[in-house]
Amino acid sequence: MPDDAQVPPEAAVDEVKGVEEELDVSTPPDAEAMQKKIAQLEAQLEESFKRARETNDRLKDTHERLLRTAAEFDNFKKRALKEKEDVQKFGIERLLKDFLPVMDNLERALDHAEQHDPKQVIEGVRLVQKLFETTLAKHGVTAFSAVGKPFDPSVHEALMQQESDAPPGTVVSEMARGYKLNDRLVRPAAVVVAKPRTPESGGGGVPPAGA
Repeated sequence: MPDDAQVPPEAAVDEVKGVEEELDVSTPPDAEAMQKKIAQLEAQLEESFKRARETNDRLKDTHERLLRTAAEFDNFKKRALKEKEDVQKFGIERLLKDFLPVMDNLERALDHAEQHDPKQVIEGVRLVQKLFETTLAKHGVTAFSAVGKPFDPSVHEALMQQESDAPPGTVVSEMARGYKLNDRLVRPAAVVVAKPRTPESGGGGVPPAGA
């Protein structure tokens, strides 16, 4: 009686062949496709490195420009501070040069005061005063008089009141003229302001007792 458990040799061979075909162990990997993949990855990596180098160069350039800008700004602040100090120290140099001739003429007038007629000395001092006013005007400084004008607290400084026939509140005399610099008040005029006269005491009063 034949053994049913025994497998024929032909059947075993067919089974092994089927497994080999299913696993396809005999087919090697595609070397060309692998090389292309590696080349693609290398290209991507090189592109990443390139972009990183470019970014680093841009950052370095920006950093250097910022350093230069900071240094230039620091130098600018130092120059501005020095210019400000120079203006504070020497800003009136031009004004001083213009007023030196005034001082020279005043000194000459005083030196010759005792050797000349008083009228000539007075005339010389007036000329010096005129030169002084002209020099002030050259720099935008002008004097103004308040006599005869209504008292204006914005440009006048009242030193006192004085009984006068002038309308109350009128400037009747001036202790010092006012000055303006390019229409800006530098010093108010020092003035005396009029006030009404008090009535004089007259007769008609009650005579003292025992008169």
